[in-house]
Amino acid sequence: MLSVEDLNDRLIDLAFAEDIGDGDHTTLCCIPPTEMGESKLLIKEAGIFAGAQIARQVFHRFDPTMQVQLHIQDGAAVKPGDIVMSVTGKVQSLLQTERLMLNILQRMSGIATMTHRYQQAIYDAGCHTRVLDTRKTTPGMRMLEKEAVRIGGGMNHRIGLFDMILLKDNHIDFCGGVHNAISRAKEYLRQQGKDLKIECEVRNWKELDEALAEGCDRIMFDNFTPQDTRRAVQIVDHRCETESSGGITFDNMIPYAQAGVDYISFGALTHSVKGLDMSFKAAGSDKLKI
Repeated sequence: MLSVEDLNDRLIDLAFAEDIGDGDHTTLCCIPPTEMGESKLLIKEAGIFAGAQIARQVFHRFDPTMQVQLHIQDGAAVKPGDIVMSVTGKVQSLLQTERLMLNILQRMSGIATMTHRYQQAIYDAGCHTRVLDTRKTTPGMRMLEKEAVRIGGGMNHRIGLFDMILLKDNHIDFCGGVHNAISRAKEYLRQQGKDLKIECEVRNWKELDEALAEGCDRIMFDNFTPQDTRRAVQIVDHRCETESSGGITFDNMIPYAQAGVDYISFGALTHSVKGLDMSFKAAGSDKLKI
C-alpha cells in the first residue's frame, strides 16, 4: 500500500500536469529564468490554518531550491492580514506553484475551520462527543482532507475500505441480518489473520439487540431521533463505542451530543466546505495590505 507521502506526491504530479501541461507559457514569455523573488501567503478571512507541510511538499516537488519560512503553524487561528509563510526562489517557480498551493491550502483550511466550529460548539454545550469525518472526500485528496479534520480538532473515521469493517444496511440485508453480518465479519478476520475493528450500523431496536448480543467495537445509530439516541446509549451502557449518523447538521447536532453518544459523523466536513480566502503575493505588493 502506498504511503501518505507517495499518495501526496502522485496528487501533486497530477495537479501540475493538468495545470502546467507542456509549460506555463505566460510566465515563460514574461519572466527571465534568472529572476529571483519572494512571495507571502496572506490570510483574507478568519479561520483555522491548515496545510503547511503539503505546501512545502508542493514547492519542493516543483523546485527543490525554493525556500519556505513558516510564520504560523497548522491549527492556529488566523485573521485577515496575517502572513502565514514567506517563500523565496525563482519568480518563474513562485508563479507556477501559486495556484496549486492555494487550491490545497484554501480547501484544507476551510475544512479545519468548519471542523473546529462543529467541535467547539459541542464542547461549549458541555458535551464530550467527538466530531468524525466520512469517506465523502474529494478523489485523490482524502489524506489531505482527513489531515485537515484532525488539524481542526476533529477525528478521522476509517481512512478507506481497508482499515475497518463497517457493516451498513446493504451488507446486513445481504447477510440476512445483523447477527449473520457480524459473525461473517469475525470469521473473515480470523481466516485472513487481520486485526480490524468492526462497526455495525443499526436501524431499529431489534438490530441494536442483535449487535450487542453478537459483540462489536462500535454501533452506529442510523437516522435515530435524539430521544431514541439517548435510549440507545443507555441500552449500550458503555459495552462498545457509539456513533450517530444520518441527517445530522450543525443546527441540530447538540441534542445528539447531549444524548451521550461518543461520536457524530458529518459528511459535510469534506463534501460541502467553503475554502478559506487567502492569496499569494509578491513581497512589497500593495495587495499585502488589508
